[in-house]
Formats: sequence, structure tokens, C-alpha cells
Amino acid sequence: MEPIVKRTAILLLAAVTVGVALPACKSVEDNQRDLRSTQEREITAGVVQREIKKGMSGAEVAEALGSPNIVTRDEKERETWVYDKIATEASYSQSQNSLFLILGGFSNQSGAASTTQRTLTVVIKFDDEGKVAQYSYHQSKF
Repeated sequence: MEPIVKRTAILLLAAVTVGVALPACKSVEDNQRDLRSTQEREITAGVVQREIKKGMSGAEVAEALGSPNIVTRDEKERETWVYDKIATEASYSQSQNSLFLILGGFSNQSGAASTTQRTLTVVIKFDDEGKVAQYSYHQSKF
């Protein structure tokens, strides 16, 4: 093989290797941002405490918390809205050492994983005029 052709082949192989490896290098923040829905507002107990007040209209509640998961009516046609949120957060930490030559190499990987679940249930009861009469919430983490 001529030296110029050999050098070009090595440079081409190096460029392809870097081109394939670089897109896989994302930060944790990039991965989290890719997973989150940009359309859905995160509801927390703090948001409920801060935003929801007795006497608010349904439109104001919907603006603060979004659409409820469940809407029911009692015998007097008063609405109850239920927001039921479950979040599972999985974390994985990985360590990888590798050395690759043109035709061979070695790789060593190790890692650890953990999973946490959080729940939040918010119940909002409206009066005859469609205003918040009472609300409650329950959160858990395990």
C-alpha cells in the first residue's frame, strides 16, 4: 500500500471512529432534558400550597395545575378534580475504560443503578358556584 493511501485510510478510520463516538457523549443534563415533557408542568406539593386557594375558579386552578386526571360530580352536580401523579426516577452511574487499536483492544465497565418513585395526589372540591371549596393533597416517596 502506498504511504499516501495508507495515511488517508488511517485518517478516514480515525474520523469515522470519532464521528461515531462523539454523538454518544451526552451530559446527564442533556439526557434529562431529552426525557422531560416540555408540555406538562411539574406539579409538586409546594406548587399546590402556593397556588391553590379557596374561592378560586376552575379556570384559575387549571391555569395553575393544568388539566386534572379525573373529574367527577356528586349528587348536587358539584365537581371534584383529582390530579394523580406518579414519577419514577432511575439513575445509572457508569465507569468505562477502553483502549482500541485498529483491530483489537480491551474494555472494562462497571456501574450502579437506583430507582426512586414519587406520588402526589391532589383532590380539589368545588362548591355550587364552581369555586374551590376545599382541597387536599398527599405525597409519598419510596
